[in-house]
Amino acid sequence: MFFSKLIRMRKAFIAIAAFLVALTIMLGLTYAPLWWLFIFTGPVVLLGIYDLYQPKHSIVRNYPVVGRLRYFMEDLRPKIYQYFVESDTNGKPFSRLNRSLIYQRAKMENDTIPFGTQLDVYENGYEWLSHSISAISHHELEESPRVLVGGPNCTQPYSASIYNISAMSFGSLSQNAILALNGGAKLGGFAHNTGEGGISDYHANPGGDLIWQIGTGYFGCRNHDDGSFNPEAFAQRSKSDQVKMIEIKLSQGAKPGHGGILPAKKVTPEIARIRLVKEGYDVISPPSHSAFRTPLELVAFVKQLRELSGGKPIGIKLCIGRRSEFFAICKAMVETGIYVDFITVDGGEGGTGASPQEFSNAVGMPLREAVAFVYDVLSGFNLKQHIKIIASGKVASGFDLVKNIALGADLCNSARGMMFALGCIQALECNSNTCPTGVATQDPSLMKGLVVEDKKVRVFNFHRLTVASAVELLGAAGLHHPYQLTRAYINRRIAPNVMHSYMESFPYIPEGSLLQTPYPMRFELGMALSTSASFNPTDYKVSMVDYAHANSYSDDMAEHKNNS
Repeated sequence: MFFSKLIRMRKAFIAIAAFLVALTIMLGLTYAPLWWLFIFTGPVVLLGIYDLYQPKHSIVRNYPVVGRLRYFMEDLRPKIYQYFVESDTNGKPFSRLNRSLIYQRAKMENDTIPFGTQLDVYENGYEWLSHSISAISHHELEESPRVLVGGPNCTQPYSASIYNISAMSFGSLSQNAILALNGGAKLGGFAHNTGEGGISDYHANPGGDLIWQIGTGYFGCRNHDDGSFNPEAFAQRSKSDQVKMIEIKLSQGAKPGHGGILPAKKVTPEIARIRLVKEGYDVISPPSHSAFRTPLELVAFVKQLRELSGGKPIGIKLCIGRRSEFFAICKAMVETGIYVDFITVDGGEGGTGASPQEFSNAVGMPLREAVAFVYDVLSGFNLKQHIKIIASGKVASGFDLVKNIALGADLCNSARGMMFALGCIQALECNSNTCPTGVATQDPSLMKGLVVEDKKVRVFNFHRLTVASAVELLGAAGLHHPYQLTRAYINRRIAPNVMHSYMESFPYIPEGSLLQTPYPMRFELGMALSTSASFNPTDYKVSMVDYAHANSYSDDMAEHKNNS
């Protein structure tokens, strides 16, 4: 039945095409100006003949001309869905509710909502802040809280805003986008992470504070011949007054454990100069670093960068994967007395311009669990007093800030939130160089749509009002400073009649409890599998009891109750 219908379709096209050609010829012979009808019928017939014999697309081959409507509708589908189908709360990765809030704050428009929340407060996963009867007016609180980043070995600590721009490289974003972001950072006194692509002129010219990210490609501080780390090049660039902190990127939430390649055709003279690479050659970003191979070598590299930079804060960025590796890094810091000044924890929900779907969807620990884990391990090794935690991954509102600080972060970064402030419409075309708003593209005709002088003010507005919102929430909870937030202040519904605070879901462990046995039960396995001499697990034989203990929160909670 199907095959006969298919054959009829192909035959129908042939018949229609023959009819159109014959009709056009007859009309042309009758009245000469009608030969111009071939302008319309000719291309349709030729396209259909091509479709009949092209080998790549089955639908088009079976349904000449009309089969092409499928691809047109596929291209149109995301746009129709975003504007006419999705509700205010179910858009992904960011809902319309989230996006509208950012747009309103960036444009200084009314950001209040009428008639109550649209969220289902009885749905599993709903979260809320515990407020206080003794609430404090936000007018009595510090308008723009700062956090001093720099441990005992740092001679140039940096006073950072609690909300900053996350890592986005020039090349991934357009030059106008980078100029507007850094211009906003300059206006608002907050920091702008360069991304692993290095410090471009567009990062430097506006004069905003920079966090220089050093990735596996060592862009901006590498040797031309083999891509290895170049201490002299690093020292020269890191001593710029604009560079406030240096971040060693171990992995990122959007594609942890995945390297990359910049094709030769994209390595322009400008890119070659910024990244210290050879023009016209493929540039490889390996999945891991060549400057160090073990946790002990990592902390030695941290010490080297701190000395070369003149004592500036040196940190690491990672998405938590194999947990024993983070234990190993902490053991190396304890053994050597060399501490990182900050750790940027990137959640598995983090975004990027282009990532393999499997890596984006199924690799890396989500931010909430990762921040709590990193805080607890640092506290267990008695290292938290020296190290600040930066949370990164879908942090776009005042409540997002408060929530992550309550879990253990000291400050937060945002990439996509800042992109929305620039005018991003979540067209999901970051990987195709066709971004319609000129944010994530290198097409000169598209980036002209992004006016730097206007958009840098929007970035500044969004940052200021988001921080102000977080401060208002602090006041509502009866707190004066962000560091007073604890996990007890945030609640989450986990079943229709069960609500847990973050304190119950992620119980704290005693400070210094990982420096001597017995260790807290759920950390015993990580301690057994880790060593400062290697990122690889030890040869410890894991038992079923170990697995049970590694996932046990109840015993730690009981231990806290007994201790208290």
